[in-house]
Parts: sequence; structure tokens; C-alpha cells
Amino acid sequence: MHQMSAEMQSCIDECLRCYQTCLGMASNHCLPAGGKHTEPEHFRLMLACAEICRTSAHFMLLGTPAHKHTCRACAEVCEACAKSCEQVGDMQDCVDQCRRCAETCRKMAG
Repeated sequence: MHQMSAEMQSCIDECLRCYQTCLGMASNHCLPAGGKHTEPEHFRLMLACAEICRTSAHFMLLGTPAHKHTCRACAEVCEACAKSCEQVGDMQDCVDQCRRCAETCRKMAG
């Protein structure tokens, strides 16, 4: 079994947290709030962000070098999601978590 670096473990943690935050907030915050919280572009982005975060964590756990690609995509989607959540407003938890995840994913993407 390959030894996982502390940096990779930290990225996995941030990705899983971001997955949980985006999916949880989409379902339990945005859906009930309605209005701009459920506009298709914003809502799709939150779901896409959750999914790429989950996939990125999965690839790192598998130990495949392809994690560089998923991490790069993940960083981009997280940044876009943070921006969208900022514009919608009242979503600071999501904004902060997406930015943290984007930062660790950029490092892992090399």
C-alpha cells in the first residue's frame, strides 16, 4: 500500500467536506429558500461542485495519477461555485469551504 502524503490526506478531507457542504446546502438551504437560490445555473453549479469534489477525493483515495486532472477541474468548479454562492448571498459557509477546497486542489494538481 502506498503511503499517502499529509498534503493529499488534507486535500481529501477538504474535498469530502466541500462535497458535504455543497450537497447539504443545496438541499437544506437553497431548495427551501427558493428564489435566486434555486436558479438553474446556481443550483446546477452547487450539485456539480459536490460531485467533482467527491470524484476528486475518490481518485486520490484510489492512488491514481489521474487525480491531477480531477483536482484541477475541482479547483475550477469550486472557484465558480464560491463566486456564485457569494452573489446569491447568505451562503458564507459554502463560499469559505469552496475556496479552501480549491486551494488544496490547486496544490495537488501541481
